[in-house]
Amino acid sequence: MAANAWSFYDTFKERLGDGGHDLDTDTFYLALFLSTSNCATLTHDLLADLTNQHANANGYLTGGQALGGVTWTEAAGTVTFDCDPEVFTAAGGSIVCRFAVIYNWTHADDLLVAFSLLDNSPADVTATTGNTLTITPHASGVLTLATA
Repeated sequence: MAANAWSFYDTFKERLGDGGHDLDTDTFYLALFLSTSNCATLTHDLLADLTNQHANANGYLTGGQALGGVTWTEAAGTVTFDCDPEVFTAAGGSIVCRFAVIYNWTHADDLLVAFSLLDNSPADVTATTGNTLTITPHASGVLTLATA
């Protein structure tokens, strides 16, 4: 099973350019969505636009959880937005999802950033009771900006 790269929502790209997202100081969350979600439509803008988030159950809280270790750094002309792996622990039932969505929790409207298809076959990803689902960013980060 391999996850797809992050796909960035159209409005994230626009807001990144006009200062609507501060990748240094804003708080970002990662939420999980079912196979029936519309989160793969890149024209969505807000978390509330998305359908079929994983239920508030089995160790998952609606809205997901805050990304840890978020960094926005520059090295040798390459700028990277990155975070630590995010771990969800199933309890009292399975956590089943197909998509992960990063959104900016700092803004009252919960601005969308990006989504990833977690299994590119595509198939659902399941963590059974007592097990974990870990979403690890690519070694190059969630977003990398470099000049050619």
